[in-house]
Amino acid sequence: MGKRQIGEMQPVEFVITLILAEVACLPMNDPNLPLHFGIVPIITLAFLDILISFIGRKSLMVRTIVDGRSLLVIDKNGIVYENLKKMNMSVDDVLMSARSGGYPDMSKIEYAIVEPNGKLSVIEKAKDPTEPTEAFRPMPLIIDGNIIKENLEKVGVASEQIVRAVQSKKLKVKDVLYMDVRQNGEVYVSPKRKPCYTDKIRITGGKNW
Repeated sequence: MGKRQIGEMQPVEFVITLILAEVACLPMNDPNLPLHFGIVPIITLAFLDILISFIGRKSLMVRTIVDGRSLLVIDKNGIVYENLKKMNMSVDDVLMSARSGGYPDMSKIEYAIVEPNGKLSVIEKAKDPTEPTEAFRPMPLIIDGNIIKENLEKVGVASEQIVRAVQSKKLKVKDVLYMDVRQNGEVYVSPKRKPCYTDKIRITGGKNW
């Protein structure tokens, strides 16, 4: 599960951790149970966790089903009520998470995103009113070699543009580990085995992200 604390685990990983502890206790507490009664389930659960993680890296849909996805709870228009309902969160939950992160003043928050592990990521408003804050919230377009079509529609970018931006560096989409775009059209690309680079593409959306 990597070097993560319990609070950083995904829900499936947390459940597997609890089950592992319960299964390991059975043969340890009961001397009449053979040792393999605990070892076999532990190996099976560990294999399932590794298998789910492997499939999740290859399939964005599986990763979304298992881990969930990040949702915007505060944008330039204020608290996003529809997303709160999706996550069964209250306004008090958002306020508490914001205060815990050192943001007691909601007017200073430009964006707030609830991550799959439940943590609140906050993007603060620029101190200079003339400084554009939109560039501080990039929109992911490619993750682990998979194009996120939902985000392409949000920013108004065609998949052909993404392919051309990648091919300009003699790469394929499957060779890109991560790619995002900002509202000024600047993209950041991080290939799997080559240095990262930035480029410019034309976008037609971006008003609501």
